[in-house]
Amino acid sequence: MGDAENGDLGEDGGEELDASSSKKKKAAGLAALLPNLLKFLAIGLGALVFIATVSIFTYNILSKGGKGQTAVAEPASPYTGVRPQYQIFSSLDPVRTRTKDATSYSVVVDMVIGYDLNDKNAQAELTGRLYELQDFVRSFFSGKYASELQPENEGRLKQEILEAINTRILDSSTVKIILFRQLDVMEM
Repeated sequence: MGDAENGDLGEDGGEELDASSSKKKKAAGLAALLPNLLKFLAIGLGALVFIATVSIFTYNILSKGGKGQTAVAEPASPYTGVRPQYQIFSSLDPVRTRTKDATSYSVVVDMVIGYDLNDKNAQAELTGRLYELQDFVRSFFSGKYASELQPENEGRLKQEILEAINTRILDSSTVKIILFRQLDVMEM
């Protein structure tokens, strides 16, 4: 009887085991899906919090606690260059001449010459060569076309005059800057 009872129990027990195992399989499928879904959701949320925290700390460190990146140099800063001051020679009279264009243009030039403050000989040398300077200015502008005397070319003109005065006219002094008080070019 023991075998029969065992067999009956086995069969009844087997049926019960089969029914309960199929319920467990269905429950296990849903139960297994929900924890995995929650696990990935928690990982994603944790990663988002971690990334946001690192980003905020990095931004604060790089932006120096929220201060602006652009720094304006103080005028008295040693990194700001100081514009030099020049002594001005203004004894040149305004020069009137004509350009070398086929259609004549009248040119009126009134300029001053700047030299170093510490150059004691420059004033005397420029005064001694005053007429040479006026003749040079007249011949310089009479050898130009009106298109070369446009306002956008003033920097180049000043540089040419500066180099010519330093190399051809002056011996011991050097001119540092040329300034135009007036440079008029008019068609005649």
